[in-house]
Amino acid sequence: MSNTKNTQESQSSQKSQKSQDSQNSSKSNDDRTARKRPSPMEVLRQARGQLAELTGMEAESVSSFEQTEEGWALEVEVLELERVPDTMSLMASYQVELDPDGQLTGYRRVRRYERGRSDARRGGR
Repeated sequence: MSNTKNTQESQSSQKSQKSQDSQNSSKSNDDRTARKRPSPMEVLRQARGQLAELTGMEAESVSSFEQTEEGWALEVEVLELERVPDTMSLMASYQVELDPDGQLTGYRRVRRYERGRSDARRGGR
């Protein structure tokens, strides 16, 4: 009789554990969905702040911004060398990549130019 009682208690304990595991699993799924993805403006702010922290240069503007399969891709304009007159200051464009949560995963300088110069015409336009 005691073996039957122990078996029933064991089965009851296993069911309780499975129920608790199921609740914990659904709770962690809910936590992931409840953790809202950042808005585009939040991503822009995070990207500018993280790039400034890594390079020591403040971003002046964001000239390109798009959501990708891997997260976000931006092109950020940065003042690299201030000169007088201001039109002779050296600017740079940085390609910045972020994960879906807005954390910087990589950056590289893609162009350097004087502030007062416009882009050269491309392909006969």
